[in-house]
Amino acid sequence: VQLQACGGGLVQAGGSLRLSCVASGITSRSYTMAWFRQASGNEREFVAAMRWYSGSTHYADSVKGRFTISRDKAKNTAYLQMNSLKPEDAGVYYCALSESHLIVSVLKIPGSYNAWGQGTQVTVSS
Repeated sequence: VQLQACGGGLVQAGGSLRLSCVASGITSRSYTMAWFRQASGNEREFVAAMRWYSGSTHYADSVKGRFTISRDKAKNTAYLQMNSLKPEDAGVYYCALSESHLIVSVLKIPGSYNAWGQGTQVTVSS
């Protein structure tokens, strides 16, 4: 499995960005895709996840109501629409994939995912 993420950049607080993650080499139908982020000096933290087959979504409390994860099945692409960005949203954003249907209790754990994209930088100026 390979993941290619893009869409990061510099945005003012209150602005929006959309990240994309294209997946290839997937053999499972019931996989889970997610977005994590990592600010300098911090651990990688969960942002959002989607079970590909059902489309069910889960979000970190810090982004609920502002971020939306979505997918284009035909393009094997996941998106993260980020609105009302705050300086604390800044960091390197990674897309991740697990070739299994993850249960809620492990969705937020980076070790649950077996493939990672290269990361895309998001910078939010205040």
